[in-house]
Amino acid sequence: MPTVPDGARPDAEPPAVVKAADLLAEATRTGVACPPVRDLLDGGGLETAYAVQQLNVRRGLDAGRRVVGRKIGLTSPAVQRQLGVDRPDFGALFADMAVPDGGEVPVGRLLQPKVEAEVALVLGRDLPHPECTIVDVLRAVDFALPALEIVDSRVRNWDISLVDTVADNASCGLYVLGGTPVPLTAVDLRAVTMTMSRDGETVSEGTGADCLGSPLTAAVWLASALAERGDPLRAGDLVLTGALGPMTPAAPGDTFEAHISDLGSVRVRFAAEATEGNGK
Repeated sequence: MPTVPDGARPDAEPPAVVKAADLLAEATRTGVACPPVRDLLDGGGLETAYAVQQLNVRRGLDAGRRVVGRKIGLTSPAVQRQLGVDRPDFGALFADMAVPDGGEVPVGRLLQPKVEAEVALVLGRDLPHPECTIVDVLRAVDFALPALEIVDSRVRNWDISLVDTVADNASCGLYVLGGTPVPLTAVDLRAVTMTMSRDGETVSEGTGADCLGSPLTAAVWLASALAERGDPLRAGDLVLTGALGPMTPAAPGDTFEAHISDLGSVRVRFAAEATEGNGK
């Protein structure tokens, strides 16, 4: 299980880091989005933003939540250019973020959700080396699955910079995994094609190559970055490797389904809003 250094505890962090973490945590608790936190952190950069993220992850662990893996964000070159960055970011995945394949997201569970289709990897071995290689990843991955990541921002109107999304746990929301594991010997992840529909209409398309050249390349980056921090990926961890195509806003009543060639399909529905008098 990923851990967080003791330095991420409130009494060890600068006041600005604690305040930013408090704002994001309060937005999660109340369902009311907060202003961006980038100005509050006063140019502290990515490490300050990750300190905010780590503080709220530690609070989750202290509250009894369980970290089961990591997500990679900003794997699309177009999104990187939009935010003026040249590298991905990462966030923590908790067990209580999982939605069953074909399941329903309750009204009010998220603030401003968007959906994207991804390749998920489940590890059978640790990845402890800061200079991780593609061979290390190929040996470590137990199987792949199709996945939907439901990203969400606690920042009002998705008014985010790289610092905001990193502080906000890489805009993690929920995730949905397909149910049939596929070994890497049976699929070329760079060549897979993805089609995602909303209520039967195609809203996103892409390929494995659209994710940093390959989902495996994204996994190499993540494994190296986490090992450098002394918090490496471990056997059993889930890795969401990043979007294969554009993300799409979700509204109550929407149903999303993604098909990824050689991996299968995965589906989720957003509950319809209650209407006055029907009790639903």
